[in-house]
Amino acid sequence: MIKELQENYGHIFEEELINEIIQTGTYREIHEGHKLMEIGDYVKSMPLLISGVIKVLREDGDGDELLLYFLEHGDTCAMTLSCCMGQTKSEIRAIAETDTKLIMVPVQKMEEWLAKYSSWRNFVLQSYHNRLNEMLETVDGIAFLKMDDRLLKYLKDKARVNNDSTITTTHQHIAYELHTSRVVVSRLLKKLENLGKIELNRNQIKLVDV
Repeated sequence: MIKELQENYGHIFEEELINEIIQTGTYREIHEGHKLMEIGDYVKSMPLLISGVIKVLREDGDGDELLLYFLEHGDTCAMTLSCCMGQTKSEIRAIAETDTKLIMVPVQKMEEWLAKYSSWRNFVLQSYHNRLNEMLETVDGIAFLKMDDRLLKYLKDKARVNNDSTITTTHQHIAYELHTSRVVVSRLLKKLENLGKIELNRNQIKLVDV
C-alpha cells in the first residue's frame, strides 16, 4: 500500500500527510461490480483511489439510474466529501467498474487535515471542481446532445477508463446508465455499426472509427 500511495499521491501530499494516511486509512481491494456505497447510507469514510475505476450514479423516483461520472486512480468523490462533512446520507450509488484498490479515510481525519495541510485542502477543492465539471457535462449531454451523441460519448468514456476498445456489456445495462430504453439503445447501436463506428457482438461492443 505504501508504494502505491506514494506513486499516486506523493506528488500531491506532504510526507507527513502521506504518513498519516498510512496510519489511519484502511486499505481495501474490491472486485468489479462491488457496490461500495448505496443511496441512503451514512458516509463515514472517503475513498482515495489507488487503481481501478468506480462509477457514480444517481437514481430517480422510479429506480432508474443515471451515470454521473467515473472516478479513476488519484481521484476522490466530491459527493462523498459533501456527505462526510455534512454528516448526511449519501445521494449517490458507487459501484466498482473494474477491480479496484483504494484507501478509505475516516471522516474525522478529513476535517482535521483541512486545517492542518494545505495540500489536502487544495486536493479537496480541486476534487470538487473536477466532479462539478463532470456533472455539468452530464447535464449538458442530457439537455443539448442527441441520444446517439450521448451514446457514442458514453462508449468512448467506457473504453477510456477501461483502457480497452472492446466493451463487455448489454444493451439493457447501457439503457439503465443513460436513463433511456433498451429499444432506443439497440436501434442507435445498430445505426453506429452501419456508420462503421462500432462492431456489435454478443454482449460486446468494439469501437472502430472514433
